[in-house]
Amino acid sequence: MRIALGIEYDGTDFLGWQRLTHGATVQGALEKALSFVAAHPVEVTCAGRTDAGVHGRCQVVHFDTQVQRDPRGWVLGGCANLPRSVAVLWAQAVPEDFHARFSARSRRYRYRILNRPVRAALDGRYVTWERQPLDAARMHAAAQALVGEHDFSAFRAVSCQAAHARRAVLAVSVRREDEQVIVEIEANAFLHHMVRNIVGSLLPVGRGEQPVAWVGELLAGRDREVAGPTAPASGLTFLGPRYEAHWGLPAEVSQ
Repeated sequence: MRIALGIEYDGTDFLGWQRLTHGATVQGALEKALSFVAAHPVEVTCAGRTDAGVHGRCQVVHFDTQVQRDPRGWVLGGCANLPRSVAVLWAQAVPEDFHARFSARSRRYRYRILNRPVRAALDGRYVTWERQPLDAARMHAAAQALVGEHDFSAFRAVSCQAAHARRAVLAVSVRREDEQVIVEIEANAFLHHMVRNIVGSLLPVGRGEQPVAWVGELLAGRDREVAGPTAPASGLTFLGPRYEAHWGLPAEVSQ
């Protein structure tokens, strides 16, 4: 039997999603909790791995088990055995050919920038602080150069292990909500640090230090060394993947 779960987490105190032997990870915490509920070792596969300090609004995972539990049992049992920074949102049985990673048609991220003269006290774990005024309209216009299938080498971490840098960005938007500037991006898949590197290159445009056309020039140039710095992890949240409706998953992860 294959089970799919929706997972929410605060990534601040984790070394990322992927299980490690030398520190706390979201995958490690989740597998430990599910193994207790299932009474056998459980290994999960996720839709998209996140880095240290990055949060998850609705990460999707799947795992296989022969144990009979109703969906409520997986949710409540999982939550009861997880740290407070991780929660199981929903659980349901899925067909054996469903795969959390390979069945996903796209993935979505949100980056939140607190744009005011004073740093955050309440939301510091979930935003990045920028004291200089940002022009969200300029940032949005610059970001439109990224839409479509391109080589994103300019926004790829040196440590990225992907076979190639071509990705298809389906949509990207930048908007202001009171004191925050919100960047949202959806793509078929992402390179290591891709969203944070894109945000790091949009910030100079928002501050007026670079022209709107600069982001498009960086994309065409494919040179990571001349693009903006990697934005901090705290502002980034993986909103979740999207799957075709026939899988019958909750609306927040279905197209």
